[in-house]
Amino acid sequence: MLRFDHLAVSALDLVEGVAWVEDALGTKLAGGGQHPHMATHNRLLGLGDLYLEVIAADPSAAKPAWPRWFDLDTFTGRPRLTNWIAGCDDLTAALRASPAGTGLPVALQRGDYRWQMAVPKDGKLPFDGGFPALIQWQGALHPARALPDCGLRLRRLDIAHPDADALRLLLAPLIQDDRFAIVKGQFAMRASFDTPSGLRVLE
Repeated sequence: MLRFDHLAVSALDLVEGVAWVEDALGTKLAGGGQHPHMATHNRLLGLGDLYLEVIAADPSAAKPAWPRWFDLDTFTGRPRLTNWIAGCDDLTAALRASPAGTGLPVALQRGDYRWQMAVPKDGKLPFDGGFPALIQWQGALHPARALPDCGLRLRRLDIAHPDADALRLLLAPLIQDDRFAIVKGQFAMRASFDTPSGLRVLE
């Protein structure tokens, strides 16, 4: 029902977030833009069938009357990997199979891209963000197919959470992808990438 779509690195400042990712992974980001509905902006990096986005509140836009996605309104500290996003063909059905608080469908666009995304009312995804944000792309356009191929591929995403067993049980019937694993521990995300210069890590 679900498939791995992309990863999100949150930052207080987009320039700072981009610099952190570029230094950690040894490559330049490309693409991205603004999300007027959420007053955020991003930059992107292609990972083959996936992509990575660095996202931050857009200081040039007025703060929206609703919480921003990925709990960006309360984000503090250094740039870091905070969320993963899963794609689906039927967002309504995917939400029925997801835990309470995963969100309500919101129609969004950036340039030629159109999509629906489940956005929690309070901006906070279940399991502290360990449960994925859900997205349904409209039409054939997808950022991963438009981004330059820098030779980076996700090897593994480790999601640590105190309620790892419950999270694993929820996800088991929804998505099968051997690139992610749920482990017990304080909430954290760690992504390992195969790159032209060897193994690199974001966390």
